[in-house]
Amino acid sequence: MAAPCYLGWDFSTQQLKVIAIDEQLRVIYEDNVHFDKDLPEFKTQGGVYIHTDRLTVTSPVLMWVKALDMILEKMKSSGFNFSQVRALSGAGQQHGSVYWKKGSTQILKNASPELPLHQSLKGCFSVSNSPVWMDSSTASQCRALEKAVGGAQHLASATGSRAYERFTGNQIAKIYSQNPEVYKQTERISLVSSFAASLFLGTYAPIDFSDGSGMNLLQIWEKAWSKSCLDACAPGLEEKLGCPVPSHSVLGPISPYYSQRYGFSPACKIVAFTGDNPASLAGMRLQEGDIAISLGTSDTLFLWIQEPTPALEGHILCNPVDSQTYMALLCFKNGSLMRERIRDECASGSWDEFSKALSSTVAGNNGNLGFYFDVMEITPEAVGIHRFNRDNQKVSSFPKEVEIRALIEGQFMAKRIHAEKLGYKVCK
Repeated sequence: MAAPCYLGWDFSTQQLKVIAIDEQLRVIYEDNVHFDKDLPEFKTQGGVYIHTDRLTVTSPVLMWVKALDMILEKMKSSGFNFSQVRALSGAGQQHGSVYWKKGSTQILKNASPELPLHQSLKGCFSVSNSPVWMDSSTASQCRALEKAVGGAQHLASATGSRAYERFTGNQIAKIYSQNPEVYKQTERISLVSSFAASLFLGTYAPIDFSDGSGMNLLQIWEKAWSKSCLDACAPGLEEKLGCPVPSHSVLGPISPYYSQRYGFSPACKIVAFTGDNPASLAGMRLQEGDIAISLGTSDTLFLWIQEPTPALEGHILCNPVDSQTYMALLCFKNGSLMRERIRDECASGSWDEFSKALSSTVAGNNGNLGFYFDVMEITPEAVGIHRFNRDNQKVSSFPKEVEIRALIEGQFMAKRIHAEKLGYKVCK
């Protein structure tokens, strides 16, 4: 009998990835489908369509389904033994939404194993291009939502975040206000994560607490939809969202479609999918008091937190590992591009020279401090380069090695300060 294994899926912005691990957590298979390269017929750039207003950003739903068909066929061709898969779960890009047309649940349930899934589902979506996390076209809906619930802090205190343009509740409100008939034709609204789980389950998968807390709709304390937020976005919304569940919920067995077409065991379990950020916290096995920082184009900080204090900056999400605790998330736009610019100006474009300059200065930088924002920052809302000497006087420049340490220390101090504002306690 084949050794048991488990599949993990990642429905991200630019690609669909799969990984198989055995019971010792060893990787035994991995593959991906890159949307732009492998599915050129959808004509995406970076996996998305950027509309003419430069604010609206969407992705074609059927592209995600076709990518799943493609990757499963690749696995089949490679000789992958699907019968050994005991359970599967996954992650999806946060905040994106999928709109299922009335009657789609029956089509999903009865999909023919003779056909690739994207052919069966091609008429199932009332919105063919899903709003994704890069969309920033809902400023008016954000203002209306905050006003309806008594202000930005009231909304943050209830749902973990003030109103953000990419958050799903505001995207739903936009669709309802611009296309009420389309909204009326929609019987279920999924997040990208619960949509992906639905494909495997053969019925609508529930939204999990963690990804659900990135919608401006879920009360993070009660783990239930906020009636005032729902009512502010669209009528009859609770029925279209379904009942949220803990992120580690076992949703049921895999759809017969996969047993008949690929040879999955009918006993293979589907575990709730969640958002990519909560999945990172779970995957890195963070525990209470731990903090993780991802240094990228944008820097992301996330941490396990016991007693959060939701603020106007940053996000509090339900913890995917422990439903009684929380995770905090902070995003900083001025990340690697800012570091690269200072490297180019002060270290001849060399990371080795950058590191030597950093090592040549003392911790604390003799009181010299800098804040570096080439573009308008998210946390805090600030722009420009701001340098201060040991006497707290603003200065126009630093020596190169002082500039490098001021940049690094300033960035990391900002991360700590804003994490503490959200309730993180630094252990002494």
